Amino acid sequence: MSGLLEGKRLLITGVLTDQSIAFSTAKLAQEAGAEVILTGFGRLSLVERTAKRLPKPVPVIELDVSSKEHLDGLADKVREHVDGLDGVVHSIGFAPQSCLGGGFMDAPWEDVATAVQVSTYSYMSLAKATVPLLSPGSGIVGLTFDATVAWPVYDWMGVAKAGLESANRYLALHLGKQGIRSNLVAAGPLRTMAAKSIPGFEQFEDEWTKRAPITWDLHDTEPAAKGILALLSDWFPATTGEIVHVDGGFHAVGA
Repeated sequence: MSGLLEGKRLLITGVLTDQSIAFSTAKLAQEAGAEVILTGFGRLSLVERTAKRLPKPVPVIELDVSSKEHLDGLADKVREHVDGLDGVVHSIGFAPQSCLGGGFMDAPWEDVATAVQVSTYSYMSLAKATVPLLSPGSGIVGLTFDATVAWPVYDWMGVAKAGLESANRYLALHLGKQGIRSNLVAAGPLRTMAAKSIPGFEQFEDEWTKRAPITWDLHDTEPAAKGILALLSDWFPATTGEIVHVDGGFHAVGA
């Protein structure tokens, strides 16, 4: 991928450990010539330690996407490092435990609201916070898990992802006049820290590796990362509102 993103400036959220899709995205982006800035929240010291494993040093900005103060100040914090952005990666999702693992009918609204705010609404709020830094030809890419069907144990996070996929289309509509693209990558199951936090997630991992037409490696985050970076490159100049499946083809087959 050498040179694919030469000179591009990318803001990448969601790096926690080197097992995350966001980490692979940041690593490959640097190798492809991009300048990278990371955001983290909560376990910021862990994000900073993980960032040191990247090929080049990167700044880490604290960002809680549910905080108006953080969002309002994000553009200024980014400007301390670069004068603009060519791409933003939204790799953020969270749902309280009551929203996952089979308790769909019992999750209280307060917990569901948290899941929707952090996993769905934040896609728009992150875009809004970074629009002042973006220019025609730039792009925003988020991560989803195919929300066209119901998955065991995914419950309200599945509903939140369905909202994310709709928000992606509306963001494409509303940012298109400014020449800013919005797309999603629908990755197959990966054994990231986020996946490990979902009780029973392994229920469909084995089935995925059996049924996916192209071999699917539960530990390899690079294919999803490459999909994200391809969408942020200049090779998709007229693609927006799209969902690109990077799942070994699982979504395309019935049995």
